Order: sequence, then structure tokens, then C-alpha cells
Amino acid sequence: MAKRRLAITAVFAAVALVLAGCSKADKTAEDFVGVILPDAESSPRWETADRKFLQAAFDAAAVKADIQNANGDRVAFATIADQMMAAGAKVLILVNLDSESAKAVQDKAAVQGVKTIDYDRLTLNGSASYYVSFDSQVAGRLQGEGIKACLDAAGKTQARIVFLNGAPTDNNATLFKTGYESVLRPLIDSKRYTLVDDQAVPDWDRGKAGAIFEEQLLKAGGKLDAVVAANEGLGLAAVEVLKKNKLNGTVCVSGQGATIDGLRAILRGDLTGTVYKAIKAEAEAAAALSVALLKGSVPTNITGSVYNGTINVPSVLLLPVAITKANVKDVIADGFQTREAVCTGIEYLCTAYGI
Repeated sequence: MAKRRLAITAVFAAVALVLAGCSKADKTAEDFVGVILPDAESSPRWETADRKFLQAAFDAAAVKADIQNANGDRVAFATIADQMMAAGAKVLILVNLDSESAKAVQDKAAVQGVKTIDYDRLTLNGSASYYVSFDSQVAGRLQGEGIKACLDAAGKTQARIVFLNGAPTDNNATLFKTGYESVLRPLIDSKRYTLVDDQAVPDWDRGKAGAIFEEQLLKAGGKLDAVVAANEGLGLAAVEVLKKNKLNGTVCVSGQGATIDGLRAILRGDLTGTVYKAIKAEAEAAAALSVALLKGSVPTNITGSVYNGTINVPSVLLLPVAITKANVKDVIADGFQTREAVCTGIEYLCTAYGI
């Protein structure tokens, strides 16, 4: 854990240096960066974390930014992009709703000489200049390891599990699954674990996730040991179903996102663990790339490249961190969530775990 936190700190420092070198003199008055967030439903992070961290990073660099949300509407996504480019945006940061619609925006931007950055979600076969995200396969692997550790701690050498995967239109969901399958598939193939059901949740919709999980629990005959949920929205939807059946706390359930509700569920024992992504670092990395593109300079924070099906996209890939009861305090110490929000009504649990 200490090594991972040091790695995150190093990323903050490197990005800060890039941003610090930018000033109002580095840009013309009309230059600005357009940011299109996907929705406010698939995860609360887009409005509660990404927006504020991106705006703060641009403010620190004295760069004008226009941040808008497509609210899950692909037509609105394209319209916002058109309006931003017409207004003079020189760089677009995109969190795609799906690869096809985002690729259309990127292709149009390329014709107009506007650079694009894939943020958090890779646009397959797109033409992005850069990609900024967390290593999604590592995130999935951490989820799989968390589920196995939970089952091991319960002394279960045989287990019945289900996969509650993310949206099939989101490449990250595919990578998360690749990650947790790398841990769990050998155990399934060896017959130690039985994969009762394996389903994806359209649009990461929590309501649909609850309905799908009810079907999975029914298929399992009410006898289930673990739910491998791709994020906390899906995991908490499963927890609600488990509560109705008086099974919460007895079934291992993964998560991802380190939301307030997710962290509280971990402390209560309803959610096994989660995966924390230091979104501030991701936002600052994307802002640093945007500033470099506006200046016409070469970015200095690239860590590698990711093949999108057509091209190798220069990338900044950050490392996620596994969170359990033992280190929920680290998320709060990072300033991602507040102690008050997490601990209200469960003070005794926060005290017990050093928060």
C-alpha cells in the first residue's frame, strides 16, 4: 500500500511541474479546452469529483475550460462537441458513451485540426491524440483478489459465484472483467469455484443491475458465496437484493469507486472491498496534456501507449489501490471523501478502524 501511495504522490508531483510551467502568456485569448463528461448516473464521480478536479487543474494553469455533461445522450454528446469546436476549442477531452459515437466526434475534430484526449474510457478504433486513465486490468485484478481473499477468510474452498459485469459498450468494463477473470478463472476451471451466472449490465444502470442480480440469485437457488460486481453502483444494487433476502454480510461482494455509500457499506460489512482511483491525479494528468497541446509542446508525463484497435495511443496510466475496512482511512486522508460524510451514523465503526 505504501508503495502505491508513493506512486500516486509521484504522479501528483510530476503533473504539478507540468502545470506550473504554464501561464496566461502561453496561450491566446481564444484558446480553450472543451470537456465532455458522459452522464451523472453510471457513477457519481463525473460530477462530484472529475468536474471539480479538472476545473481546479485548468484554473491553476490559467487555461480556459468549458466542462459539460452529455447526460447519457449520444446526440447531445455530438452536439456539445460541435458547439465547442465552433466556439474555438483547440482540445477536446472526451469520456465516451460508446466508441462508435466518440469516434465520429474524434474524426470530425481531426478534420478541423482539434486534438482529442480519451479520458478514463478508451475509444476503440478512434483517433485520440492521448489517453488518460487508470490501468483497468489492474483494477479488475484487485477486485478478483479481494473476492478470493474474502472467500479464503471464510474458509470456503468451494464457492458459488456470479459475475455482474459493467456496460458492454464501455471498453473499461471489458478490461475489468479480463482482470478479475485472470484471478478467478483458474479457480473456476479447476472446479473449486462454480460460476453460476455471468451477465453485463447495460449502461451501468443500477436499477437494471438489481433486476439482473435478482435473477442470478434465483438461478443460484438462493445459495451464493460471492458477487463479482464491476463497480460500486452494481455491487450496492446486489447488496440491496441480498438485504431483502437477509443474506447481506454473508456473501462476498466487490466494488470500485470509493464512493461514500461504498465506503460505508465496507465498514458495515455488506461490501467486501472496493478499488480506489485517485481521480485528482487523473484530472491533473489530462489537464497537463491539454495545456501542452495548446502550447504546441511535447507532454512530459506519458507512461506508455495503448492500442485502440487502429493506432497505439500515447497514454498516462495510473495505478488503482485496493480498499478494505483496514484502509478506508487512506481514501479520507487523500481528501477524496470526508470523514463526516463517511462516518455519520456509524461513528463506532470509524473509531474501530482508525478513521
